[in-house]
Amino acid sequence: MGIAPAHKHTLFMKRLFLAALPIAAFIAISGTLDLGKPDNYANQAIPNYITKDNTPLNNEITDKGATLGRVLFYDKKLSVNNSKSCASCHKQQFAFGDTASASEGVNGTTGRHSMRLVNARFANEVRFFWDERAATLEQQTTQPIQDHAEMGYSGQNGDPNITDLIAKMNGIWYYPELFTWVYGDAQITENRIQLALAQFVRSIQSFDSKYDAGIVQAGNPNGPFPNFSQQENQGKGLFMQAPVFDANGIRVGGGAGCQRCHAGPEFDIAPTSRNNGVTGSFTLPNDINNTRAPSLRDLVDVNGNAYGGFMHNAGQNGINTLLDVINHYDSIPQNNPNLDPRLRPGGNLQRLRLSTQEKANLVAFLRTLTGNNVYTDPKWSDPFTNDSLTIIPEPAYVQQAIATASAKVYPTVTAGKVVIEYPSALTHTRMQVSDMNGRTLLNGYIGNSIDLSAQPAGMYFVRFENGQTVKLVKQ
Repeated sequence: MGIAPAHKHTLFMKRLFLAALPIAAFIAISGTLDLGKPDNYANQAIPNYITKDNTPLNNEITDKGATLGRVLFYDKKLSVNNSKSCASCHKQQFAFGDTASASEGVNGTTGRHSMRLVNARFANEVRFFWDERAATLEQQTTQPIQDHAEMGYSGQNGDPNITDLIAKMNGIWYYPELFTWVYGDAQITENRIQLALAQFVRSIQSFDSKYDAGIVQAGNPNGPFPNFSQQENQGKGLFMQAPVFDANGIRVGGGAGCQRCHAGPEFDIAPTSRNNGVTGSFTLPNDINNTRAPSLRDLVDVNGNAYGGFMHNAGQNGINTLLDVINHYDSIPQNNPNLDPRLRPGGNLQRLRLSTQEKANLVAFLRTLTGNNVYTDPKWSDPFTNDSLTIIPEPAYVQQAIATASAKVYPTVTAGKVVIEYPSALTHTRMQVSDMNGRTLLNGYIGNSIDLSAQPAGMYFVRFENGQTVKLVKQ
């Protein structure tokens, strides 16, 4: 399995010890990964009213990939001095955000407040970071690792680089084994790290809030929810209804219009959004390039308390409560060249002039978007115990089942769509689709179909991870 010789004895002893334990003891062992029974990341229940999904076709969530991503996410060894991990700034108990205004890294603090990661998958926006500098979540995942202040593998200012980190990971006993388990061989690359981390982050979801219970009971997101108080329903109406402005940008009717940028039921940020009028910065005179925001789900904790200050500068502008947030949008304080046009009705700064009661109603509604499970589910928790990890290897009979399993692929002569039927043993394995010249068209986890409609006529090959190969003819 590609285990470094110095760690073979240690791993063997861990496996031997675990094999001697009764099954019930496994439940009590913290920091244990059972590769034969990975947690369910790929087939979590998603409500049918949730329709946004930014998962790319070449990196769909799998139990194996997300499990590796979980280890990478929590491993402090991915920082230059073994003191920080992704989870140091994105903590499960804070909806995978941080209560600190700027999170502590290995060489200083983050340039902006750490963004919450809950429901990052369920959004139309595919770019990441407050200023959207990462084109995808995959690209985003390794940038903090390669940041001088955050995790230190920048390759600048005397720092080692990502190649040095990969060399370090090759010497950590569990990574060759985990990469082999996920990818079929022990090769560690930045791309594979990115794929696994992105799968784990996209798996973090929250759909068990009071709002979710309400939409199920009501049957749709419009109209009052039977489980809501009058105040919460009034706040929901204000959130969803667009405002009516006069020629001076003053609201004369309608609601608060929050849905224009944070559309439910996902409550993600609109990809077209620009700066929200908050321009404070930890390091610059003005920071107007912040155009992204996390989902509004789990915006506060289960008791309605904030996870520290809000926005990219974490309350530097005095925005520390939900009421402060609403007051900001009630009266946008100043113009800037990047201010969102929706906050400049008729070219004027927005003045909603919400009443005290309307503001309280909006606060009550926003609190209904917080769930419970995301804070406690073990599959998103730290797999390490005192920086130590224990792995129960995948049983030989599981590996044998994969090796001997066979997928059914039909029709083999097609004008477009090809159906794939596969046994459960192949659920978490990969396939590659290539043309007769060896050009790879798809390299990812098995789906239910392949669409060759856009490809030219000719011969194509489907190769499964266990060695099965099927030849297709596109007419």
